[in-house]
Amino acid sequence: MQSRKQRIPTALIALAGAAALALTACSGGGNGGGGSGGGGTELKGVTLNVAADWSGAEQKNFEQVLAKFEQQTGAKVNYTSYGSDVATVLGQKVDGGDPPDVAVIPQPGLMQQLVAKKALVEVDQATKAEIEKNYSKDWVDLGKVDGKLYGVWFKGSNKSTVWYNTDVYDAAGASVPKDWDGFLKQLGTVSDSGVYGLSIGADAGWPLTDWFENVYLRTAGPEKYDQLSKHEIPWTDPSVKTALETLGKLWGDKTLIQPGTAQRTFGDSVTAVFGDPPKAGTVYEGDFVAGNIASSTKSVVGKNAKFYDFPAIDGSGPSVVGGGNAAVQLKDNAGAAALMQYLASPEAATVWVELGGFTSPNSKVDTAKYPDETSKQIAEALTGAKTFRFDMSDLAPSAFGGTKGAGEWQILIDFFQNPSDVAGTQQKLEAAAAAAWK
Repeated sequence: MQSRKQRIPTALIALAGAAALALTACSGGGNGGGGSGGGGTELKGVTLNVAADWSGAEQKNFEQVLAKFEQQTGAKVNYTSYGSDVATVLGQKVDGGDPPDVAVIPQPGLMQQLVAKKALVEVDQATKAEIEKNYSKDWVDLGKVDGKLYGVWFKGSNKSTVWYNTDVYDAAGASVPKDWDGFLKQLGTVSDSGVYGLSIGADAGWPLTDWFENVYLRTAGPEKYDQLSKHEIPWTDPSVKTALETLGKLWGDKTLIQPGTAQRTFGDSVTAVFGDPPKAGTVYEGDFVAGNIASSTKSVVGKNAKFYDFPAIDGSGPSVVGGGNAAVQLKDNAGAAALMQYLASPEAATVWVELGGFTSPNSKVDTAKYPDETSKQIAEALTGAKTFRFDMSDLAPSAFGGTKGAGEWQILIDFFQNPSDVAGTQQKLEAAAAAAWK
C-alpha cells in the first residue's frame, strides 16, 4: 500500500498460544523464477489463516499468490486484511490467543516486539535455505532477531528514486546525472531554463527524513547508518554534520527549489513536476511516485515521466533506502511452515510481479516478468544495490521519527528553512532522540 509511515504501538504485544500440530518436513525450492518452495507439500484438509495490511487491488493480487499455494498443496487459505493499523490488530489477536498462522507485517520493529514476547516461530531449515538462496545478505539480516531468522521479506519498496519530467529536461538541455555534483549541476541547468530544478513537499516533514537517510547512507556508510538507526551514536556525531552540510548546500540554494516547500504536500510536489504546465523538473521520493503520477497527472510513467537512481556521493556504491513487508510465522504447524517456504520462493513473488504494482526483493525473480520497463528498473535497482537499508525513521520510536510537528520531522523542516544552522540542528535532533529512546 502507498501509506508510507505505519507506526508500531507502544503497548506490549503478548505471547501467542502455540498450535498443537507437529512440524513436518517441506519439499525443496526452486531458482530463477521457477522454484516451487513449500508449494510441493501435501496439505489436503489443512486450513491456514493469513493476515496482512493489504486491501483492495493489493489484497486481490496477494490472494492470487495464495491461490497458487492452494493449488499446489491442497490447503485452504483464508486471508484477512488488518488494514493500516496492522500492529494493533495483530497485537490484539496475539493477546487473545488467536493469532493467524502467518502474518505479513510492514516493519522490522514489530518483528522484534513479537519475538520479545515469544509470539513468533523461527523459520525451519527448508525455509532458511530458500531465503539464503534467494535474497541478498542485507535482506536476510533484516529478517533476523538476535541472530535467529524469523522473516521472509516478500514485498519491497525502493525509496532511492529521483523522478524527472523528460520534456522539461529535454527543453532545458539537462541530462541524467552520474553523481551528486552532477545532480546539482543538472538542477541548475533546468532552473536556468525558467522552470525550477526541484520541487519538495514537506508540510509533514517525512520526505525530508528520506532525503537525509539517502544522503547519510552515501556519506557515512552502512555501519554508521545502523548505529544511528539504533541511537548507538549521537546525532551530534561528525557523520551527521557531513550529511546535513551536504543537504544544506542543496536546500540553501533557493534558485533551484520551487518556493513554498514547508506548506506543500508530497502529492502537490509530484503534480508540480508532472502537471500541465510543469513548475519544476525533478521530484525525489520512492517508487510510489509512479502511482501519484498516474492518478493525479496526465504524464505517462515510462514516457515523459522517468526516474534515475539517487546519486552517488564521493564515489559511494549503489545503495537503496527502502521498506517492505515481511511474512512471519505465529503458529508452529506444517502448513504455516510450508507457506513460509513458498513465500520465500521466486515462484510466489512472480505471481504478483506479473500482475503489476509490486516489487520483490527476491533476487532470483526473473525481472523480465515485470510488466513494464519502469517497474523492471525499480526492481533491478532494489535487488542489485550493493547496500540496502530500511527507512531509518521507520525504525525509530514514533515520538522521534514519525510525529507531525515534532521530533525529526519538524527539526528537519526548521533546518530546511535555515540550513546554515547545522550545529544547532544536530543538538535539537540529539535532544529529541535521547528523549524518545529513553
